[in-house]
Amino acid sequence: MSYNLFLLAFVLGITGAFHYGLQVSIINSPAEYIQSFIRETCLKRYGFSPSAEMMTLMWSFIVSIYSIGGLLGSSSAGYLSVRFGRKKALLLANIPALLGAALMGLSRLCGSFEMIMAGRLFSGVCGGLAQNVHIMYAGECAPRKLRGLIAITASTSIATGKFIGFALGLREVLGVEALWPALLSVNAVPALVQLLTLPFFPDSPRYLLIDRKDKEGCIKAVQQLWGDGDHMAEIDDMLSEQKAIGGEKAKGMWALLRDRAVRWQLLTLFLLVSCMQLIGASVVYSYAYSIFTKAGIPPSQTHYVSLGVGTAEILSTVLCGFLIDRAGRRTLLWKTYTVMALALGLLTVTLSLQDSFFWVPYCSVALVFIFIMSFGIGPGAVVCPLITEIFIQSYRPTAYVFNGVNNWIQLFILGLVFPFIVEGLGNFCFIIFLTYCLSMAIYVLLVLPETKGKSMLQVMEEFNRLNYRGKRGQTALQHSTCSVVTVTRL
Repeated sequence: MSYNLFLLAFVLGITGAFHYGLQVSIINSPAEYIQSFIRETCLKRYGFSPSAEMMTLMWSFIVSIYSIGGLLGSSSAGYLSVRFGRKKALLLANIPALLGAALMGLSRLCGSFEMIMAGRLFSGVCGGLAQNVHIMYAGECAPRKLRGLIAITASTSIATGKFIGFALGLREVLGVEALWPALLSVNAVPALVQLLTLPFFPDSPRYLLIDRKDKEGCIKAVQQLWGDGDHMAEIDDMLSEQKAIGGEKAKGMWALLRDRAVRWQLLTLFLLVSCMQLIGASVVYSYAYSIFTKAGIPPSQTHYVSLGVGTAEILSTVLCGFLIDRAGRRTLLWKTYTVMALALGLLTVTLSLQDSFFWVPYCSVALVFIFIMSFGIGPGAVVCPLITEIFIQSYRPTAYVFNGVNNWIQLFILGLVFPFIVEGLGNFCFIIFLTYCLSMAIYVLLVLPETKGKSMLQVMEEFNRLNYRGKRGQTALQHSTCSVVTVTRL
């Protein structure tokens, strides 16, 4: 296998999913400095200092507007990836990244906190667009035996972005008052690097063959990414998928929602990928600081604890890359969901007994790391290749839009609701997420077919057994234009 494939995965991650992880973590460190800048600006411009309630509202808007931008970017990912191709769509995502970095970097010089808000909005557009196109691009460029490993690099990029964001936010680096504009604009560096490197790589072979009907370009892309050798079996799979589509253009959102041929794929996408917030990772992260403090870590060292948590997340996604094409997606998912449910259950107990015994806080710390590692090995990484594998080419771009829109809406809404849940239920809020993890373990074990080492049409045939059950279903299957039966007859 040519090293070009792995080099492409690295280049995709520079601004793809990496940008999302970086922007999520980088905003926390300069919060105090930005709020001070807003007070000074209002005092100079309007002659008064905002109240505490107004400051909270303005800061919440700066943080949450990133999700609004992400929603806009995700919504456009399907159209841009089909209209311009995966590579050009990802290159276009760097434009709002550079614009957002320029606005935030010059905000203090211009005396405008509104530029921070606009910069966060543009950064969100880049994050939503780049993350979806990155995962789709990586999954379509990989051969069947490496599809899981290459797609999981998107999850590793997110974890790395979070780690870099925390690291740059340390006082020893850029986490000081004089440098917070540089900290907010640091995402311009990976955007420029990708603009200079990505043009040297080909577009997705599947996009070239199925959407553009460019067989010669597909073969050339395959040879550049996979090296010299006999890859006709993989190309034949793409041709079979092209025949199954029957020359139809990419489906829209309405077709995705109402088509029986993808009913169980859509349900799986919603439960496994779009409901990532219901796993409870956000709440575990928010509790982590108080847990580590009670275990004896000084509050001044919490930033370094964040680096430890980020390192654990990176290592777990790397470990998943070695396991996913050996153990399989289904096995990793249901086992890690089960471990996460057990960790959340035990964490509920240890947090309730936190002051009873001296060793209980240390158990809580261990459970936090077990949960984070399980999340990284399982749903945090495995879901990346699943969208590419369970949808054929005509539905895939819209499926990514559906996933992105749901994810950003949930991130925005649950970000507002979680604090009230935590305040109302306290330590017992983990029971909600425990129930979801346990339910998903059962769903994956009983319903989700294994996709490891299978072509897209083979996976579709597995789902057709769920989509077309009964006599009416079999009749509908025979008349479905994208069924495997039709492909066989062709």
